[in-house]
Amino acid sequence: MKKILTTAVVLSAATFANAAWAKDDPAAGAQLYAIHCTACHGADRAGMPGAFPALTDVGKRLQPAQIKEKISKGGGLMPPFSQLSQQEIDDITRFLAK
Repeated sequence: MKKILTTAVVLSAATFANAAWAKDDPAAGAQLYAIHCTACHGADRAGMPGAFPALTDVGKRLQPAQIKEKISKGGGLMPPFSQLSQQEIDDITRFLAK
């Protein structure tokens, strides 16, 4: 029983440590943006006028909750990114809103 309890505590600690590490990683949002967003919005976030909006100042135009919703549900030409975890959406939102 003690071995099972010890294993459970270690696994729980590893899970929480990993989540805390991800939240404190400032590069996570930039990496995710590079993977999922640059094809349409560009590496410089300038977008393509008439097709894909610029995201350079999206934090001034939208609240974080609105950015998260757009990422997860899509809209217009943007597909939903439902395959992303909530943590990944949070990371991209922090990157874009800064």
